[in-house]
Amino acid sequence: MFLGDFAWTRVFVIAFLVDFSIRVLVHPRYAPSLIIGRFAVRRQRPEWVGAPQKRFAWIVGWLLAAAMFWLIVLHDVIGPINLMICATCLTLLFFESAFGICLACRLYDAVFATRARYCPGDACAMDAPHPSQRIGRAGALIVVAFLGLVAGAAMLRSRPSLSAPAIAAAPPTAAPAVATAAATAGPCTAPDWAVKIGHGEMWKLHHGCGQ
Repeated sequence: MFLGDFAWTRVFVIAFLVDFSIRVLVHPRYAPSLIIGRFAVRRQRPEWVGAPQKRFAWIVGWLLAAAMFWLIVLHDVIGPINLMICATCLTLLFFESAFGICLACRLYDAVFATRARYCPGDACAMDAPHPSQRIGRAGALIVVAFLGLVAGAAMLRSRPSLSAPAIAAAPPTAAPAVATAAATAGPCTAPDWAVKIGHGEMWKLHHGCGQ
C-alpha cells in the first residue's frame, strides 16, 4: 500500500480464486488449502460440520474472490470497493478461525428453509448458552470500561505534545508562490511539501508517474 505496488495482492487474489473454484466446482478434497489444513490437524480428532452450509459459505467466498479478480487483476482498480470486499472476507475468516462461528452458515439459515446441521461447537443444536458462558452485568461493565480506557488512550495519543516544537506559519505571500511553482512544474514533478518530508517518490507512484 505504501509503495503503490499491488503485485502480491494480484497473486494472492488469483490463488484465492483458484482454491475456492476447486472447492465449489470440483471437490473440496482437492483444494490446496484444505489439503494443507488436513495435514496440519492430522493428529487431532475430526470435528464434522454440515456440508450444505459449508458449500454455501464457500460460494460466498468464491463470489468475493471473483469480484476481487475482476477489479484488481483484470481492470487494475484500486479503491474503497476493494477495501470493503477485503474487510468482509477478513471478517468472515476471523470469526470462523478465532471463535468457530460461521457467519455465512447463519446466513444459510436465513436464506434456505432447511436449517443448518452439525455446526461447529453444536451451535445449531443449542438453544441457550451454558451457565458458564453467560456474561452478566459485571462482565458487560468490565468490557465497557476497558473500551473506554482504550478510547481515552487513543485520544491522548492523538493530542499534540506540549513539548513539540512550534511550526511557524507561512507568510501570506508564500501561498501564491507555491501555487505558481506547482503550476509551472511538470505533471510528474512532486510538490515541495512532499519532497521536504521525504515522500517525493511515493507521491510520483500514487500519481502514476514513473521513476
